[in-house]
Amino acid sequence: MTKTPQFMISNRNLDDDGLGDSLDKLRYFEAAPGADPAVFNSWKEIKADQFKLRLQQLAGKYPLVPEEDNEDQKHVSLFVHGYNTDWQTAVTRYAQIKSDIYDASELGLLILFAWPSNGSVAGYLPDREDARGSGGDVATLLTALHAHLVELQQVAVQTQNPKKFCRAKVSVIAHSMGAFVIQKGLAIAAKQLNSPQLVTLVHQLVLVAGDVDNDLFQKDKPNDSDGSLMANLCYRIGCLYTGLDEVLGASAGLKHFGTRRLGRSGLAEPKHNTWDNVFDWDVSRLIDQSQKTHSAVFDSAPSRALLEKILRGVDRGHLMD
Repeated sequence: MTKTPQFMISNRNLDDDGLGDSLDKLRYFEAAPGADPAVFNSWKEIKADQFKLRLQQLAGKYPLVPEEDNEDQKHVSLFVHGYNTDWQTAVTRYAQIKSDIYDASELGLLILFAWPSNGSVAGYLPDREDARGSGGDVATLLTALHAHLVELQQVAVQTQNPKKFCRAKVSVIAHSMGAFVIQKGLAIAAKQLNSPQLVTLVHQLVLVAGDVDNDLFQKDKPNDSDGSLMANLCYRIGCLYTGLDEVLGASAGLKHFGTRRLGRSGLAEPKHNTWDNVFDWDVSRLIDQSQKTHSAVFDSAPSRALLEKILRGVDRGHLMD
């Protein structure tokens, strides 16, 4: 197992012993592969340009993969945590996913996006506003990524050198209210980029226990709705859900006036009125039902295997082969 460096982007404020729970400017961090991510001194803050260069250096060493072997292509991925999560809990979960999926399978690089969740159950509504406020920062990251991908594409075409194309897939794992952060970030980015058609910004977006509306991706919504914009920017969107989710059961009753949560009920109309590149998957049989289910996808080997296959781009008809 090859361990890769740890990376974090955060719009949390700096606190005495770590990161706080208030919105602040974007900051970029790197930690050594074996460092304890929950110890703040393990992280070195670096400038945005340095962060970008580090990712380019590492991803630039990825092997070129023929189209027929695209499932073996390595990733640069973003993990967005959910609500009721202080920064130590966020980095601990990040490190576990990185170790169990990315390092174990040599899938590529995983970056944590740590937004200012309050780290308490009572902070649900404040977290919702912080998640909405974090959308602009995610859009900043995505538009910068788009500019980089377009630049690589232009160089490859102009030089007629396919080796200049991007060697990594871009993927996102968003958990719980992190799905709302990504929803807002992608929607803002799509509008800023005027809904680009030539470049796939995110190859695989996986919403795990997504705390978003289950009718988000319906085709009968306006073209400028969040779900429509997300479907345009992503090659494929997988939504993992279970009716056993105790957290999302409370979420639906708290403030959504009966609107079901995608991460608890699945897509509202998956067969007839949902964008073709969006699908859902009931993980109830793959998780340990004796434990709390809201984060169970990350804690069960069968559901982690499913998550990895989705990230690799395995056809949805063969995910359980």
